[in-house]
Amino acid sequence: MIAEKPSVAMSLSKVLGATARRDGYMEGGGWLVSWCVGHLVELAPADAYDPRYSKWAYDDLPILPDPWQFQVLPDTKKQFNILHQLVARDDVEAVVCATDAGREGELIFRLTYDLCKCTKPIKRLWISSMEESAIRKGFDNLADGERYGNLYAAALCRAKADWLIGINGTRLFTTLYKGKTLNVGRVLTPTLTLLAERESAIENFKKEKFYTVELDLQAFRAASGKFNSKTDAEKLRTACLGKSAVVQSVTRKDKTERPPKLYDLTTLQREANRLFEYTAQQTLDYLQSLYEKRLATYPRTDSRYLTEDMADGLPALCQTVTGALSFMVGQPLPVNAAQVVDSSKVTDHHAVIPTAEIARADLAALPTGERNILHLIAARLL
Repeated sequence: MIAEKPSVAMSLSKVLGATARRDGYMEGGGWLVSWCVGHLVELAPADAYDPRYSKWAYDDLPILPDPWQFQVLPDTKKQFNILHQLVARDDVEAVVCATDAGREGELIFRLTYDLCKCTKPIKRLWISSMEESAIRKGFDNLADGERYGNLYAAALCRAKADWLIGINGTRLFTTLYKGKTLNVGRVLTPTLTLLAERESAIENFKKEKFYTVELDLQAFRAASGKFNSKTDAEKLRTACLGKSAVVQSVTRKDKTERPPKLYDLTTLQREANRLFEYTAQQTLDYLQSLYEKRLATYPRTDSRYLTEDMADGLPALCQTVTGALSFMVGQPLPVNAAQVVDSSKVTDHHAVIPTAEIARADLAALPTGERNILHLIAARLL
């Protein structure tokens, strides 16, 4: 079994009974459990295809690799060699992909698997929580790795697009303008464009005055539409002076507002920035740490709903979360699962929520950032 990080591998090893520590892996219970330390394998740089690409020249563009080459990163070569030896062992019947259950995790595993020239069957561990019960359930339901072939293809496509646009775009503009390096990227450049356009709109914004006429009707006020001309507004005000007004109808409405949906990663990042001024990366890092500490579910999700099979457990989870939060003591807690359950709106992973482990954790001992994020997702669930 190959995990993405040593810390995750240790949690999985504990559940499997692989408690014997070896150099770069754990062993026991019929399992070998190792890890990737993030990306072990990456797309090769331009000069790997032709030494002349080590110098940036306009005439060499575009650089279009065919076939694509891959390389092992120098600082992780030792761990790659350990994995290479493990998957080649005669007593290894299959390889379980236990990297993060998402596009990037799939890419990390498959590039390593392919560069090891491994042809053994792949099984996939797909879990949204590092709780022991979730891990056991995941191992009881290992999926055929072939089911995730398209996920790998999507991740590889994205990586190649990053390479093509980043390498060629950066070299193009840097050689054209013959100055400092001008970085171009698939995500970087359009994002900077949005920021530049927004900044330009703010700088060029011109305030425009407008006028309204209000009637003071004691219990409430009635206002006219907006006038661009103060003279026109003044005419209406003058026409009303000393006159009687008849109120023909007053409508008052009580409106109800549904509770907000659960958090996906993007809405959580936005909220954490508004409340705590955390950057998107800080929020992701805090949430990733909570996930690895089994206090929160998988962070990289684009869904704001839970699946139907989670509905029955929600009352107990909410009760557990309530008991862990001092500001919820004595508060009534009706649970309406239907508001947050919709399997049709869940793709790879459900919304971010706290786990039952929150009851056993020392929340005061958590770093401030992690504690704030945990409070956010707990309060949103409740």
